[in-house]
Amino acid sequence: MKRSFLVIICGIALIPLQGKSQSTIDEVLSEVSKNNKTIQANEEYIKAQKVQYKTGISLYNPTLEYDYLKGSPANAGNQTDFTISQSFDFPTAYSKKNQLANEQITQADIQYKLITQNLLFEVKKICIELVYRNKLQNPLTKRKAATERWLSNFQRRLKNGDGNILDVNKAEVQLIEIKKEHQENLSEIVRLNEKLTGLNGGNPLVFKDTVYFDFPAIPDFETLEKEIEDSDPMRKFLEQEKLITQKQMEVSKALTLPKMEVGYHYQGILGQTYNGIHTGISLPLWESKNTVKLQKARMSFAEMSLTDHKNDHYYEIKQLYGKYENLKSILNDYQKSTVMNDNIMLLDKALSLGQISSLEYFVELNYYNNTVNSYLKTEKEYFEVISELLKYKL
Repeated sequence: MKRSFLVIICGIALIPLQGKSQSTIDEVLSEVSKNNKTIQANEEYIKAQKVQYKTGISLYNPTLEYDYLKGSPANAGNQTDFTISQSFDFPTAYSKKNQLANEQITQADIQYKLITQNLLFEVKKICIELVYRNKLQNPLTKRKAATERWLSNFQRRLKNGDGNILDVNKAEVQLIEIKKEHQENLSEIVRLNEKLTGLNGGNPLVFKDTVYFDFPAIPDFETLEKEIEDSDPMRKFLEQEKLITQKQMEVSKALTLPKMEVGYHYQGILGQTYNGIHTGISLPLWESKNTVKLQKARMSFAEMSLTDHKNDHYYEIKQLYGKYENLKSILNDYQKSTVMNDNIMLLDKALSLGQISSLEYFVELNYYNNTVNSYLKTEKEYFEVISELLKYKL
């Protein structure tokens, strides 16, 4: 009889791996994306960055110069000089600056996508943890109710003279542990919901669902890895950084070419006036020294950073995929085990019929509880890995 109960409580009331709907988590993600202060602040920051990138790529301000010189002695006459001029870089520099600004704006959009994706992924992880905690609360409540029931029963039997103090003590100790676990789980649910509220811009948000999310069939590793890499915003950000460095190098080279100045010059002296074209050219001797060399060094760094990220990301995905396959196998093993809808009820019946002692009851109850806890934790880890593999879809 004892062995049969060990077999029975190995089975747990398994919950399907995929929920019927992912709308609830999607609604949370949608709500946070609208209300989150970090996302809103970054949106404004990116707008400001785009304006900044387009600033300073036009012509320099024109220059006005006026000189009035008194002659000496008094009959020497006075001199008046007036010059209006416009200086500009070598013409090719402007197209290069404009190209650079466009690439920087593209990178700003990628940066915004990266920040938003990371934040929504954090929200999704909190939702997964809450689903786990909400699901765990149900068996914890049942365990607490069952133990309270038996403690009351043992106390009544002791009072009537057909019980013993050892049964009461076992039940009291068991109830203390269950109450502790029950309260800790409730506190964690409150904490996680408060965190969601904070990420939702302070707007109250309570997530009570006990269903995870639907997801498409996970393809083989090579296919999935390619999909992730093609959509990876960090890779795109680093690729854009490399392209920006290339454009900065082109701008630096263009700026090493001579700057020019054209304008109008008027001069009046001794009753005579002179006017005509004013021109000038700067000699690129010292101002741009080492700028191209600096951009080449930055280009080398950008290339190495991109290569390093691709390598690290590949093995990170590979590790996650291996963990996904392992957890999937473990959950399949749980599904193949004996499934019982209410093992606590069976244990209660066996104890009430005297088929097992109170000690055996609590040992078997703990065994069952540990099995349920292990399953729920494995299920949570499974969905955490899947959400990380599918992060690129956020």
